[in-house]
Amino acid sequence: MYIIAGLGNPTKTYEGTRHNIGFDMIDAIADKYNIDVTTKKHKALTGKGRIDGVPVILAKPQTYMNLSGESIRDIADFYKIPAENIIIIYDDISLEVGQLRIRKKGSAGGHNGIKNIIAHLGTQEFPRIKVGIGSKPEGWDLADYVLSKYSKAERECLRDAQQDVAGAAALMVHDDVDGAMNQYNGKKRDIG
Repeated sequence: MYIIAGLGNPTKTYEGTRHNIGFDMIDAIADKYNIDVTTKKHKALTGKGRIDGVPVILAKPQTYMNLSGESIRDIADFYKIPAENIIIIYDDISLEVGQLRIRKKGSAGGHNGIKNIIAHLGTQEFPRIKVGIGSKPEGWDLADYVLSKYSKAERECLRDAQQDVAGAAALMVHDDVDGAMNQYNGKKRDIG
């Protein structure tokens, strides 16, 4: 069994913001594989289903981004899922909008949500899918930027990225992180 968790912030205030790209990607995976992600459990909205025969739990932690590890750890402990079977999807400002970077493991790289997950799991050894949200415009505060909404052209671009994330997740739950990296890492997107 795998956990696929997308990071974001709960409440309507944060819907559609750059920082909530993880939630948006979980919604796309849920739609593609017909998984209902509305059960409130483990400090998250969760849903159980299958991706090409592999049992998965999709999760959107409701603890706010910087405390995501509390929810992830709770789910992992309850289902006895090892860290290497926990896929985290989150935003990355160093990538162009919609660009993916899949990794088998790694540091938090300054991302507070990932930092908290590493602290709660006690390891950096979990796969992740970083989704580009574009770099902060000059003169903008980082917090204001990650909580800003996308332009129409960026939203179009992200629809393609959602399909790629769902495809990458399918490879990853079949223990083919390398295949996902080869197919999806660095793919450029055209923003209108």
